[in-house]
Amino acid sequence: MKEQVVAMFYELKDAKTGEILESNMQVGQEISFLTGRGHIIEKLEEEVLKLNKGDTKIISISAADACGEYDPNAVQVLPKEQFAGIELKEGMELFGQGEQGENVRVIVKSIGEDNVTVDFNHPYAGKDLEFKVQIFDKRDATEDEIATGMVAGVHSCGCGGHDHDHHHGEGGCCGGHGHHEHKEGGCCGGHGHHHDDGGCGCH
Repeated sequence: MKEQVVAMFYELKDAKTGEILESNMQVGQEISFLTGRGHIIEKLEEEVLKLNKGDTKIISISAADACGEYDPNAVQVLPKEQFAGIELKEGMELFGQGEQGENVRVIVKSIGEDNVTVDFNHPYAGKDLEFKVQIFDKRDATEDEIATGMVAGVHSCGCGGHDHDHHHGEGGCCGGHGHHEHKEGGCCGGHGHHHDDGGCGCH
């Protein structure tokens, strides 16, 4: 099937508590992504592809199919010296590189005198997610969009379906290089991922 560009509004809730985790339900704030590229959670994309322009639907996704179950082994204590030059705050998110050169994201859980406890789990790990989506537009991708993987002329979001394993327990995070404070303003649960590596649910 030819790759498509989908533009949509969404509201993301914790399916169990009803807490709104993210929303872009404002005019001009729709996100756009290219299908078939792993840009959003696989189960979410499967359901979105069944919808047409103007459709609205509630889509529920279990934790296992969303950001994975919470892994207590993914919480690690690292030497504080690995975070030199970073103004650490509890709850902040950091990016770095793992042992294999992959991008990793961690949440600072606590800060001690000599050590920092970080959590490799995605913020939504262990949560069943509920998306309310409204399809703003749906069309075939252009040749340029297919070649570049980027949606032309709109606010696009990589809506990250990749890295589902989230590097649990792989250690070697941080390593003192590649860290920077995570910026807000993500999409679809992506928690502020940069637009070239965004997140629609988990990435």
